[in-house]
Amino acid sequence: MEQLIDLNKKNIRAEHICCAIADKKCSDSYNAKKDWLTKEFNNGYVFRRINERAKVFMEYGPAENAWIPITAPNYLNINCFWVSGKYKKNGYGKELLRTAIEDAENQRKDGLVTVVGTKKFHFMSDTKWFLKQGFEEIEKISSGFSLLVKRINPEAKLPIFNESVKSGECKEKNGLVAYYSNRCPFAEFHATNSLIETAKDRKIPLQIIKLKTMEQAQSAPSPATIFSLFYNGKFMTTDISVCMNTRYDKVMDKILK
Repeated sequence: MEQLIDLNKKNIRAEHICCAIADKKCSDSYNAKKDWLTKEFNNGYVFRRINERAKVFMEYGPAENAWIPITAPNYLNINCFWVSGKYKKNGYGKELLRTAIEDAENQRKDGLVTVVGTKKFHFMSDTKWFLKQGFEEIEKISSGFSLLVKRINPEAKLPIFNESVKSGECKEKNGLVAYYSNRCPFAEFHATNSLIETAKDRKIPLQIIKLKTMEQAQSAPSPATIFSLFYNGKFMTTDISVCMNTRYDKVMDKILK
């Protein structure tokens, strides 16, 4: 098994962050993600990856500081978690999770929490895999998201979704509305370039809302603060490819069936 390394404020400019490694059109978004990480390191955030040019990594941090609309005091919140390509089924996922559990225990946390799709969602972790690792589903909402917890302290209060996500709707009811943050190196480019072109070609009203602060993210209408698309007020998808002209109709037709 290859070595795992942690990125930090000293090495992040020289190290890759797994996603969008070779996607030159997303270079500005890629650097925005690095800027976001640099700030979040001050809040106890961890970015741990394999010491190779590959997509094998995990991100997590104190749930109180998570850019996610949940309430989970004294838990660690797992964000992006990805093992791809030839590294699948070689123990890297379990090893990354083991290190996060060890960190939680050393910090005397009550457990770990993560948001997933009740069924698999794009740009979100594998729900079934987490359940096999001892996580349990403690809450799910109508828009198709579930809150999973791995308990360390069985007597601790369980995390909950914030009220802002309970309806599965956003307050803007006309046309397309995209919420995104710099948590992903693809989000800004596609939300502010591809989606604008796609909506214009279809003459669909579009509003783009960037989540710029932790407080904004914690009160967002969707738990998927990397990217969420709403149509006429209702949550549609976390799939960033919907922004592209060549993918929009296929993705939306599948959702609206």
